[in-house]
Formats: sequence, structure tokens, C-alpha cells
Amino acid sequence: MYYVLLIFAYAASLLPLWVLYRISDMLYLLVYYVAGYRKQVVMDNLRQAFPDKSPAELKRLARKYYRNLTDMMVETIKLLTMSKKQLQRRFTCDLTVLHQLYAQGKSCQLHLGHNFNWEWANLFCMQGVQFPFLVVYMPITSKTTDRLFRHFREKAGSVLLPANDIANSMAPWLNKQYLVALVADQNPGIARRCYWFPFLNRMTAFYKGPEMSARRYDIPVVFVDIRKEKRGYYKAELKLMFEEPVKEPEGRITEAFVQYLEKNIREQPEVWVWSHKRWKHEYKG
Repeated sequence: MYYVLLIFAYAASLLPLWVLYRISDMLYLLVYYVAGYRKQVVMDNLRQAFPDKSPAELKRLARKYYRNLTDMMVETIKLLTMSKKQLQRRFTCDLTVLHQLYAQGKSCQLHLGHNFNWEWANLFCMQGVQFPFLVVYMPITSKTTDRLFRHFREKAGSVLLPANDIANSMAPWLNKQYLVALVADQNPGIARRCYWFPFLNRMTAFYKGPEMSARRYDIPVVFVDIRKEKRGYYKAELKLMFEEPVKEPEGRITEAFVQYLEKNIREQPEVWVWSHKRWKHEYKG
């Protein structure tokens, strides 16, 4: 099944993006109107985040989200055969801060959220820096799907580190210079080992791992904001937030990321992944 899907994905990736976006339009109709994929989860999350919006406004926002979700699907497939020139025309970001950190002999952590299109962002960044490019990812339950996405990401040269075995995965890199990308808004598996902060009108659990490793090894932390300018065109902004994390009090780095992420979500909510079951844990106080 894996090879059948891979062959299909490669064939689809050869199509022009304008054709893939027509396919995305059809997928949107199927996913939103026919299958209703996690529609209740999306609506519950939107009501939680935007209690002042009317039901009609929330439905419009949900439809925008699903359109972006299916665009993300076809854009990810396109990565298999997308040239560097094509990507640089459609995704822009000033990487100066990363070049400066590399020249100083420092490693770097990138903290970003599930904002579209993080797959294009990873490839753009990896192609533009001298660092070995590490990506911490959460393995997908379906082994076939997980293998397929690993192929997408590793094809360009990224080194994938499974989040459920991060200590062992990072061990070979600790004495080297590297850049590691962390999608830092994942829902933690064990709530008692997390930081809790207000996020979208609810106390929310966040992994301690990204901050703990930054403080332990004094690795500069850069926050990433990805914006969708129009269909098929994205712009990311990098902000050096903590150049010396070891000097920061515990919890400060995570708190700053949560506030940064929420601000970005509120400014362009349709590009964040609302179909995740983000609030699985209840805050006990």
C-alpha cells in the first residue's frame, strides 16, 4: 500500500499547482460537506477561541479553514517535485538571524505552531541555511501514512527526530552545531509533566521539552510566524526571542511562545489547525 500511495503522490506532484488547486476545491467539498471531517471538533474549538463571534461568522471561518486544509494537502504532495526556484517564488522569509547565529558558532531552536504551510516553511528554511536541519515530529498512528510523510520530509535532507524518543534521537547532535524545528503547540500526552498557560480562553497544557533543552544547553530560541498572503503564497517572519535562554526563569520561554502564537492566530485564524483535539486535558489548578 505504501508504494501505491507513493507512486500516486509522485504522479500527482507533477501536475501544475493550478490543477492541484482545482483538485483541492473538490476535496474541500468532500471533506467539509460530505465527510464532515472533524467538523464538530472544529466548531467546538472555534466557539472556545472566539466566544464573541456569531454562529454565521464561525461557520464562515470554518469554511475558510477547510479550504486551507485541503490546499495544504495538495501543497504537501507538490513538494515531491517542486523546484527550489518554484518554492522561493511562493514562500519568502528573511533568514538573516539564522545566518548570524551560525556564524557565531551557535545552534538554534525554531518554535512554530501548526500554521499553514509549515511543510513549505521547513523545506525553504532547510534549503537556505548551513545548519544541519533537524525536525522534531510526532509519529502518525498509521504506519503507512507515517512512512509516506517521513519520505516527504527526508527527501529534501531534513533529519527527523521522533518526539516520543527525543532524548535518544538528540544525543548524537549535542556536541554539534544544528538547527532544530519544533512545532511547539502539540497536545502533550501526559498533562502532569507540562506547563499550563491561558491560550484561546482556556488553560492549556504545553510540553516542557523545548524550553528545558533550550535552557539546559543555552540554545538561542527563534519564534516563527507564517502568514498566507494569498492562495499558494506564504511569508514567514523569524524573531530572535531568547539569545541566552539559560538566563531566563523557568516557564518564561514557553509563556512567551504561547502569547506569540495566540496573537498570530487571532490575526489570521483560518491558517491554524482547528481540527486537532487540542484540549484533551482538564486543568486541575
